[in-house]
Amino acid sequence: MFMKRFTLIAAVPLVLLALQPLGAQTSGDKSEAARLEKLERAVEQLQKRNAELEQEISTLKKRSPFAPEFGAERKAKVTSEGKAYVEKSITAEEKKPVYVVPAGAEYKLTLGGFIQANFEDGDVSAFEGRFGLSALKDRFRLRRARINLTGEFAEQFDFKIEGDFEQSDAAITALKSLDLTTGKTTTVSNSTRTEFSATDIFVNWHAYPEANIKVGQWKAPFGLEQITPDTKLFIIERSLPTGALTPERQIGVQIWGKPLTNLWSEQKDLVTYYAGIFNGNGRNFNTNDNNNFMYVGRLELQPFKGKLLGQEASLKLGGDVLNSRDDPGTNIAPTGNLKVNAGGSLASFTLPGADERTAWSLDAWLNIGPFDLIGEYLSEDVNGRTVNGVAPGFAGFDPSGWYVQGSYFIIPKKLQAAVRWEELDPDQFADDGIRSITGGLNYYIHGDAIKVMANYVHTWSDFRAANPQFGDDQFNEVILRLQLMF
Repeated sequence: MFMKRFTLIAAVPLVLLALQPLGAQTSGDKSEAARLEKLERAVEQLQKRNAELEQEISTLKKRSPFAPEFGAERKAKVTSEGKAYVEKSITAEEKKPVYVVPAGAEYKLTLGGFIQANFEDGDVSAFEGRFGLSALKDRFRLRRARINLTGEFAEQFDFKIEGDFEQSDAAITALKSLDLTTGKTTTVSNSTRTEFSATDIFVNWHAYPEANIKVGQWKAPFGLEQITPDTKLFIIERSLPTGALTPERQIGVQIWGKPLTNLWSEQKDLVTYYAGIFNGNGRNFNTNDNNNFMYVGRLELQPFKGKLLGQEASLKLGGDVLNSRDDPGTNIAPTGNLKVNAGGSLASFTLPGADERTAWSLDAWLNIGPFDLIGEYLSEDVNGRTVNGVAPGFAGFDPSGWYVQGSYFIIPKKLQAAVRWEELDPDQFADDGIRSITGGLNYYIHGDAIKVMANYVHTWSDFRAANPQFGDDQFNEVILRLQLMF
């Protein structure tokens, strides 16, 4: 089509030039032979121009999108015996273009990912209860190294596939745990992730913004800090209450949406809801631990969005609820530590018997220009459950925790200061709480795409303060992070 258009454009003026004198002359002025001669010349010119256009189009098709506008030829000067310069043309070898195309019918396909590299010094991860028998050494740490693929179909479907190359602490070391009730020492792991593993794998049907349907694996909608993307956090690591009391990623199905999208489009973000059913025994497990499921719901409100004190401002409120009946062997704190060990340290909590747990949380996020204030409270009831006459083997407990976090851009969109206070009460022994305060600076080199973060964390152990025979009850850590998104 492109070649035909150029041929037609070139042909019109040439034909007009050929016919114009013919129309102005009478039959007696020129002989029939002269008129035929002019027509032949016009046809020859058209054929010649047509051949030139075909050659140009062929050249354009062969050229890579990244090739120089005037070809790959360049000139270089060389010397002959140091006396004279000779100019010589050198033609670079033509490189064939590389194409990546979707194999399916999707009209949008995006490849991305991010890397987060840490340096951790001092009492490493003490704020997560890792001290005493669970203490970690100073280290460089590849915290996350993820690659993802997202896409959309014209039929109102979107999807995401993401995996993580990072090696967790479970693959590096095993932790010793002393049970204070039996006096037995066992070896435990604080994570089930050891090598490359899937994080998010889901398909979402979004034909109706009021009712999306999502199937696969992703973060269950429980806990504001937990569902905030890793690359958007203002403090390097999430708080201990979030890690200990939220379910993180699960496999299941969910309906979610914004019910006011069409009814009241100006306030479409006023209400957002999530309701999901999951296996409840963690990510990358295709088998359920029993015939029961985990039920999770979340409701978000945005009662205010506008101007306050001359700045863009908003207020968001949220609430979550969770219920699950689990069998022995289920890890009820998949990304954090909840089980109290010797000396007040913590480890991941793998159930020794069946349980039923109910959890809830409340959160709020106030933004006024460069200032953000975030707070969240989480609570959980873990009760033993007798199955087929088998006792649960542990006493029920009611852990809870909270945090409040403030941040402010000292230099707009570049330098940000942040501080967070957090507390967790595991509720397994008297005075077993852990408290921490974190202060930090974030420098945004290119927004969240290239970001450098620095945190100082001070931690108190109530258990060790009440039982000084176990050693120090206060700990300090410095964490540095480089984040790169692509």
